[in-house]
Amino acid sequence: MNATKKAVTKDSIIGDVIRERPKAKDVIQKYFGGGCFTCPGINMESISFGSMMHNLDPETIIKEINTAEE
Repeated sequence: MNATKKAVTKDSIIGDVIRERPKAKDVIQKYFGGGCFTCPGINMESISFGSMMHNLDPETIIKEINTAEE
């Protein structure tokens, strides 16, 4: 059974993305660093928020996560 994954958006919660998409962990590590995985905010902060905190373009991260799973 192939389940269709919903696309990651700027509003996707970082922790949810990591749990649902195994390859996303590498992308999150690349852009946000390893501290993201131990931060309590991972379960309530969106990719947009993380991008803002790291002065990054969320669209770059979203595109990379979505294409990593193809």
